[in-house]
Amino acid sequence: MNKSATQFCPVPQEQQPTHEYQQLQDSWFFSWATLEPTDYIKKLLGVGFATSIIAAPIAAASFLPTKYPVKFFLSSIGGMTFLTALVLFQLYFGWSYVCDRLYQERISYEESGWYDGQVWLKPESMLTRDRLIVGYEVQPILDRIKKTFVFLLCIVIVGSIIWFV
Repeated sequence: MNKSATQFCPVPQEQQPTHEYQQLQDSWFFSWATLEPTDYIKKLLGVGFATSIIAAPIAAASFLPTKYPVKFFLSSIGGMTFLTALVLFQLYFGWSYVCDRLYQERISYEESGWYDGQVWLKPESMLTRDRLIVGYEVQPILDRIKKTFVFLLCIVIVGSIIWFV
């Protein structure tokens, strides 16, 4: 391939995978996954606290805190975990989408609307660059989110064991 062929990219700027990746990094919400571990945990604890404001009254309506304190506490934690998991799903799906777009050899894009979709084959140099971004930048983010899901799942399992004991 000649040099001009590797420099030309017919995909509109906003639909190029590297641009989508940069937008996620710059996004208020999606950038949470790129933060240092302590800051990431603080954000999730903030979400957990905010969701407990919703979950605790619902749990209190089901289990009076004075009469069933353990069930109230466990159902509050369960609701908080569920709502936090929804936030994590959004984070995961956003980063997973960009990961797939970066990793694929072909980029599907739209020139002006849904009816004129096109597919462009990435040049080898662009594919290599994008796959390096996946391996060194995006995959660790996805792994972090997966580990957080495992942690939340452990909370649910321990809570379930306590509930039934």
